[in-house]
Amino acid sequence: MREELEAVYESAREWSRAHDYAGHDPFDALNSRLFRSTPFRRSRLARLAWTQALKRSPVCLRRLALVPRGRNSKGTALFALAALSRFRATREADRQREAQEHWREARALLGDLLAARVETESGAAWGYNFDWQGRAFYAPLGTPTLVPTAFAVRALCEACAAFDTDARSAAGGADYLAYTEAALAAREFIVRDLNRSDETEDEVCFSYTPLDRTRVFNASLLAGEALALVGALASNTASFDLALRSARYVVRRQRPDGSWGYGADSYQSWADNFHTAFVLTSLARFLRTAEGSPAARGYTSADGEEIRRAIRRGYEFWRERFFLADGWPKYYHRSAHPADAHSAGAALVACAELIDIEPDAIDLARRVARWSVRELFDRRGFFYYQKRRFHTVRTPFMRWSQGWMMYGLARLLEVSGEQ
Repeated sequence: MREELEAVYESAREWSRAHDYAGHDPFDALNSRLFRSTPFRRSRLARLAWTQALKRSPVCLRRLALVPRGRNSKGTALFALAALSRFRATREADRQREAQEHWREARALLGDLLAARVETESGAAWGYNFDWQGRAFYAPLGTPTLVPTAFAVRALCEACAAFDTDARSAAGGADYLAYTEAALAAREFIVRDLNRSDETEDEVCFSYTPLDRTRVFNASLLAGEALALVGALASNTASFDLALRSARYVVRRQRPDGSWGYGADSYQSWADNFHTAFVLTSLARFLRTAEGSPAARGYTSADGEEIRRAIRRGYEFWRERFFLADGWPKYYHRSAHPADAHSAGAALVACAELIDIEPDAIDLARRVARWSVRELFDRRGFFYYQKRRFHTVRTPFMRWSQGWMMYGLARLLEVSGEQ
């Protein structure tokens, strides 16, 4: 399995580099020059309908709709995280030439990420490369947005951790400083620019953007993870306190069966595979960061036990309800279809983060990886979007499919010792 997964990863890597990490996205329909030329572009319902029509189509209509390919900041962060994971793994295996190649690739992607920053009122953030119309709000292209910002912070902080003490003051010192400053600016965006849709003395929920007051569990928890990472990087106790409050908010809204809805409002009660994986991943990463940083002074053993219980209950529901025996990743737990590359990639990342708490997660990850390579990988070097009931959608979405599967495979190879 090791040789096959490494070969698949390298093939996907070469395909992505050949396309300059630019491509289409399931939600990029509003970039359509055809749609923008009509008066419907001003209609909320038309924007929703157009987005869903292109997203759900069994064939890719983006060329006909004149949707240009683009680079997505969250996708750039995912590719950087994959390269950093491969750097750590090959360095640990004493494969120095490969390690340096992955390190150069990660730093180039991080440079692109820094160049894509959006200045905000209080700091800096990242947005999507398309207008986005959701049920709750509309965000024009480039709107500073929590989710891509949190993944950028994850990549920047992992890069900072990869610098040894000497490198921080030598040739790589300028990059280390740039990554640190960008992460700190993102912290200011989260703390000062985002709305706190719910807040008490013990809990806090962050909005998706400065434009809304939504209460989306995985997004708010990504803010908490980012604050914990920056808190550890900068020895900032206040960041950890906010991160802990955001973790409590999500943990305490877990359902009796162990699941989480997408958000706190009635129209957000549905649960799906990859958003559950995001919650489990961020909780595990927060736990590890808090337990390893002296700055987490407000974090107690009781907090740790509360979060661990939630992870165990959530993992049991996720493992039993969202996967078939062969690793098939169901989008929703009540139906086998569709099976989505995004769910598969996010599952691999979540399993990698969970193995210290749930050791059998590595077996689930291997089953998901085998299924994904068998059912979704095109030997030309890209992953298909979805297997639906009667057909496979073979569109190679760059962020949604390619970025997540590369990140997931890299993390599986790293944590399983399959070098």
